[in-house]
Amino acid sequence: MADTQQVRANYRNEEEEEERPDPDTSRSRRRRFKATNMSFGEMLEMVDILKKADYDGKKAKIMAKVVKSLHRNFGVRRSKDQLRKRWSDLKLREHEQYRRIRRVLQKSK
Repeated sequence: MADTQQVRANYRNEEEEEERPDPDTSRSRRRRFKATNMSFGEMLEMVDILKKADYDGKKAKIMAKVVKSLHRNFGVRRSKDQLRKRWSDLKLREHEQYRRIRRVLQKSK
């Protein structure tokens, strides 16, 4: 009985070691954020900040401001890359959603 418990414990330890990323690789040091759907409120906040700053996709400080604002107001951590992709999708593919967000922002002013 003790032998089977020892074998199981060793097997679990081996599995855990395989799942851990190598600490020496540069990829494991990067912070990863789970890609989840953005709520409408989050998109409003993002579009509001980016429109006010006249964001063109090249200004890193503006996107950092969006990241901080979303974390402060919604408790959500998103990477700059995720937000850049979402901004691009809104403008290029999701025209109706983008128009709806703009209407809400205009009404709030």
